[in-house]
Amino acid sequence: MNWNMTDFFPVMGEKLSSENTFKMDFSPTNRDLESLDLADTNIFDAYVTQQIKNSGSKYGIGGYLEHRAIYRRSLVFATAAADFRNIHLGIDIWTDAGAPIFVPLDGRIHSFQDNAGFGNYGATIILEHELGEKKLYSLYGHLFLSDLEGIEIGQEVRSGDLLAHVGPFPENGDWPPHLHFQLMWDLMGNFGDFPGVCSKREVEKYVAICPDPNLMLRSEVL
Repeated sequence: MNWNMTDFFPVMGEKLSSENTFKMDFSPTNRDLESLDLADTNIFDAYVTQQIKNSGSKYGIGGYLEHRAIYRRSLVFATAAADFRNIHLGIDIWTDAGAPIFVPLDGRIHSFQDNAGFGNYGATIILEHELGEKKLYSLYGHLFLSDLEGIEIGQEVRSGDLLAHVGPFPENGDWPPHLHFQLMWDLMGNFGDFPGVCSKREVEKYVAICPDPNLMLRSEVL
C-alpha cells in the first residue's frame, strides 16, 4: 500500500500538530512513573492531564512499539511471568472524555463489543477497509459505552463520518481518557477485540501484522 497516495480524514477531526499535540512518555525511562500510583485512575488521570496542560496542548500522543512501564497497574497484561505484555502496538491519543472520533477511511463496521474489566479496552469498534485485494482493519478502543448503541456489523462508514467519542473512566476500561488507535492486516480470528500490547518475545510477529498507525494519523510529533 502506498500510504502517501491515500487521503485519510483526521481521526480526531483535526491535524495532530506540534501546536496542539504533546508526545507522551510512558517508558521505564520516565522516572515520574516510579512514584505514581498507577492503579489509582484518579491519580493517573491527574498526571496525564497535567502533562498535557503544562505543554499547552490539547492532545497527548505516543506509544507505537513503546516499552511501557504502566501495565503493572492491571493483571490483564500479566498472562505469564515470561510473557508479560508491555510493548504497545497502537498509538494512544490522550485528551478530554467526549472528544469526537472520526472515520479515517471508507469501510464498514467489522465488529464491536464492550471489553469490560480494569485495564481493558472498554467499548471497542473495529472497522474493515478494502484496499484493492487487501483488507486493513482499524481498531478504536476506550470509547463511550453509548457509542455501541445503534450500530450494526456490516454497516458502511465513510471517511469523515463521526464514529465515536473518547470515553470516561471507569467505563473505558478504567484509564485516563484516551483513544487507543491500532491498525491490523489480520485479525487472527478476533472479533471486537485484538491485542493492543504484546510481550518482547512476540514483537516480530506483531510488527508484521500491525503497521505503524502514524502512517494514517500523520502526526508530525511522532
